[in-house]
Amino acid sequence: MTPQEIARASAEAMWSGDRASQSLGMVVDDVGPGTATLRMTVRPDMVNGHDIGHGGLTFSLADSAFAFACNSYNRVTVAAGAEIRFRAPTHLGDVLVARAVEREREGRDGTYDVTVTAGDTVIATFVGRSREIGGAFAGGEA
Repeated sequence: MTPQEIARASAEAMWSGDRASQSLGMVVDDVGPGTATLRMTVRPDMVNGHDIGHGGLTFSLADSAFAFACNSYNRVTVAAGAEIRFRAPTHLGDVLVARAVEREREGRDGTYDVTVTAGDTVIATFVGRSREIGGAFAGGEA
């Protein structure tokens, strides 16, 4: 399989069991080796008491994009840490797009940058650190 086919197969395997991302209405728009793009629309149940989108849900979208990017090599990988910087609020009906890009990967560790946007507005920047824990989920060992 090509690296792109491995990334797609890995994403399909992950998506089939990712009830959290599915329940939030996320959609995987694209995946490739070390990259992923997901989107989510801010629903009424995602708006907080300030009448803006809850930051934890923006974090969840960024975290899911990070997860699909760092698992794109068919090596079971989890988050070792993450941080987010909120740059602008979200609002009901906004379509948020999270683009994850691998910054570096060495041994079992990786670092990924995720940018969350709504249209041309940068909503948040996220940095995730990953750790491979062993095993594969898309057709055997990688």
